[in-house]
Amino acid sequence: MTGKKAQRLLIVSNRLPLRLVRKEGQWQLERGSGGLVTALAPVLRNRGGVWTGWPGVAAEDCPENLLELLNQAGQNLGYQIVPVALSRREQRLFYDGFSNEVIWPLFHEFPTLARFKPAYWVAYQQVNRKYAETVAAQSEPTQFIWVHDYHLMLVAEELRALGVNTYLAFFLHIPFPPLDMFLKIPWRLEILRGLLAFDLLGFQTARDRRNFLECLRALMPNVKWRGRGRVVVGRINGREVRIGDFPISIDYRSFVRRANSPEVLAVLATIRHRLPDRKILLGVDRLDYTKGIPHRLEAFRQALRTHADLHQKVTLVQIVVPSRTEVRQYRRLRAEIERLVGAINGEFTRPGWVPIHYVFRSLSPEELLGFYRAADIALVTPLKDGMNLIAKEFCVTNVDNNGVLILSEFAGAASQLQNGAILVNPFHIQEVAAAIYQACTMAITERKRHMKRLRQIIRKQDIYWWVDSFLRSAIAKDLSEFPQLEEYLPLSANPEPVRSSL
Repeated sequence: MTGKKAQRLLIVSNRLPLRLVRKEGQWQLERGSGGLVTALAPVLRNRGGVWTGWPGVAAEDCPENLLELLNQAGQNLGYQIVPVALSRREQRLFYDGFSNEVIWPLFHEFPTLARFKPAYWVAYQQVNRKYAETVAAQSEPTQFIWVHDYHLMLVAEELRALGVNTYLAFFLHIPFPPLDMFLKIPWRLEILRGLLAFDLLGFQTARDRRNFLECLRALMPNVKWRGRGRVVVGRINGREVRIGDFPISIDYRSFVRRANSPEVLAVLATIRHRLPDRKILLGVDRLDYTKGIPHRLEAFRQALRTHADLHQKVTLVQIVVPSRTEVRQYRRLRAEIERLVGAINGEFTRPGWVPIHYVFRSLSPEELLGFYRAADIALVTPLKDGMNLIAKEFCVTNVDNNGVLILSEFAGAASQLQNGAILVNPFHIQEVAAAIYQACTMAITERKRHMKRLRQIIRKQDIYWWVDSFLRSAIAKDLSEFPQLEEYLPLSANPEPVRSSL
């Protein structure tokens, strides 16, 4: 184990942890956003290694000094940055097309939004081959190559074809769908074969792992699996393949430290000054149909209609981070959100009180943490989500232990945080409305008890625990050495989950 832990990581993802932007005629690098960067950047900084991915700008538009910029940034970050060049056409067909019009909707169980264009699949194969070629040029026999997410499910197969025989691992950050949903993909067998070219496959939850195994049993019945714990083992083409569930997390200590920084405390003070004597409900979401933002707004309206005692005492701050705003469907979603915000504010606003404060922009890290600190209640209610790190970030940043987490049972985080959050069905408007009222009226002692439990779980199962459990599953010699279930479940003695009081 010690030898493997000493290995340098080679991380492969669709995007680099930095993105190229042009400001005042000059190219600059900015820190990327999203759960993957939040989760992996501290790990790679801690262990050292290489991060390979697309820099965010089409190859035709990249500056000539791109490598120089990335090398300088890598020195500051503590790990090497290696770009993958993608043309505008490749990005359109591979990313906008296959990744986000086939895999994203189907894996989140929105089949009517999927578009199965053959050109998308051709581009997906070609781009995965390009990523594999870049990785092969950087790989060393002693490296641990760790590929991430649904954009790159064929990279291992391409690496094998290039003669790379080092250990290859894959982690899926989004949900894996049930069999009836997966069967709709015309290239389902090719995707399964591509995934089985990895040595270790990781999923967010036990449900995702079960869905994947169900698909294998239906489509590849000759492959036999053994093991009943969180990791199972099979043999494919003479190789051992391991499949497990590993819920991703965050850097607990870093978030706690930053939550108490002067910059964050200044943001906190400003928010509280502008919204005095109010309970603040907070929603933070990327603009996407999977996040359930309209459903949440309808639930908030229902809570205000049902409970007049909430009027002028609560404010919902809904932050929406722009995403894919050039896509018609996302523009329609934004319009629907803004229509609902306007309608609800028009119905309930009184002098000195606007029930919803709507923010449509990206926030700086200090601003985001300031909103976490200021919020009394977090509404994390996606219709489907792989994990949702917002839920964990809110809890960890809640250093006073007095916040309440309302969490969708369809977020991957629910499997870990069910014993301290108020779990809700986001499609059930009345249930979410009742949960809002329950959270707003919850006694301080109960709030503190639940939040302490949540923060304790995340502290033990932080980002380094996630990496360690993943790597331990890669190097275990047999089933008895895999991380045990008790290392994975919440620390409490399995009390009843907190449910909405509807």
